[in-house]
Amino acid sequence: MRRKRWSELTQRQQAAIAAAAVVQALLSAATLLDLRRRPSTQVRGSKKLWVAAAFVNFVGPIAYFSFGRRAERR
Repeated sequence: MRRKRWSELTQRQQAAIAAAAVVQALLSAATLLDLRRRPSTQVRGSKKLWVAAAFVNFVGPIAYFSFGRRAERR
């Protein structure tokens, strides 16, 4: 089965891909910004590892926000 070219996709398919790309970019940006601002003591594991994970599609940022941050103490 041959992969479709962008021009062969319907407008709905193109919009869905574009929306997913925007969500992915926002999640990655939010992860990187949070890692930059958050002290190492409030991050589970290595900040460098989480930065690398931020670039793994949706999985990395969601994993970071689910498991990588320690609760803030007030």
